[in-house]
Amino acid sequence: MGKASEATTHQALHQTWDELLTKHVSRDGKVDYQGFIDDEGQLQAYLHTLAQNAPDETTWPAAEVKAYWINIYNAATINLIVQYYEVDRMNEIRIKTLKGYRSPWDTKEVRVGKKWYSLNEIERQILGQHFRDPRVHFALVCAAAASPTLLNEAYTATGLEKQLDDQVRYFLADHSRNQLAHERIQVSSLFSWYAAEFGEGESLIAFLNRYAPIRIEPTAQVDFLPFDWSLNAQQPAMLTQAMR
Repeated sequence: MGKASEATTHQALHQTWDELLTKHVSRDGKVDYQGFIDDEGQLQAYLHTLAQNAPDETTWPAAEVKAYWINIYNAATINLIVQYYEVDRMNEIRIKTLKGYRSPWDTKEVRVGKKWYSLNEIERQILGQHFRDPRVHFALVCAAAASPTLLNEAYTATGLEKQLDDQVRYFLADHSRNQLAHERIQVSSLFSWYAAEFGEGESLIAFLNRYAPIRIEPTAQVDFLPFDWSLNAQQPAMLTQAMR
């Protein structure tokens, strides 16, 4: 199989997810969970397809592997919310296991090939330790209002670099998530949680300056904003109209 044919096959793998995202996620990342519930069969079929097509790092390009794990993480997160809807916050979900109840991030709910993974394993071990690309944290969604927005298209190898860069820029330009100024910044708690990857102080500011809409002084004061865990759901149409 030639490279062009391989790329087409990998892209087709995520076609259903791309269609679901386009249909049920707004441009600003708000999610129509009822829509996903209505299309739960397609979502389940997509996750099953991914489970049957585990990435092969000996033959798949690195970008295809990275896009696969980002997509399955996000699809699995949406699937969890669908199973527990109408939950107000994902961090309120507790999943029953043989050893009691566990958080949705620590329960092995994602099947890939013959193995089961937790969301934390995908984020921290597979994506974090293997690829060492802090931009993936802006592609992964935890179904929270303060989380980086869920992109309303699937991640693909051909568009991955631009998609990741755009996600970081969009996140930093969002005043509800980050408040930037030359001498002082108030940024998402995400940068504190993953300080080992983003750095601290001047190192963190150096990363931010690659994507921020303004120039931040290296000596700027850094504070971290509280994280809003409320669900990143679209408001019902009737409620939206009533607020106008």
